Amino acid sequence: MTQQTTQRAALTPAEQGGIFAVINRRLDSVAQPFDGVAWLALRATTGLLLVPHGAQKLFGIFGGGGISGTAGFLESVGYPTPTLLAILIGCVEFFGGLMLTFGLLTRFIAVAIAVFMAFAVLFHLGNGFFWTARGYEYPLFWAVAALFFVVRGGGAFSLDRKLSA
Repeated sequence: MTQQTTQRAALTPAEQGGIFAVINRRLDSVAQPFDGVAWLALRATTGLLLVPHGAQKLFGIFGGGGISGTAGFLESVGYPTPTLLAILIGCVEFFGGLMLTFGLLTRFIAVAIAVFMAFAVLFHLGNGFFWTARGYEYPLFWAVAALFFVVRGGGAFSLDRKLSA
């Protein structure tokens, strides 16, 4: 028994799980202090990239059609209540993007974003995968990013966390 214990202690780090395990443990120790910042970076990027899309739909800026242009497009592709949908989509993107950026009601707004993006994936599905061909790649990525925040919340640097403290 003593000899087995001595043999285990004599194993090199690489032998105690392989070289990748050693590298992973070292990277964990370096990355751990940045966990909250990484969370914030993903949340803020996801939110801020949605805001201009919402501004296009709500306010007609950045080359967007505003509510009437968005409603006209939605009507042309067969969606019912196009004006209401244009307002809802614009609000999810613009105000939801801002809320996600700051981590306010993160899980609630992330559900709304994920649902909207699921519809966007279905809309773009017939165009194939790549976004350059108007495919579903972009909305799928943002749906998955939103689902991360549904599951994990806003993180350490969020208004949700500050308000619940």
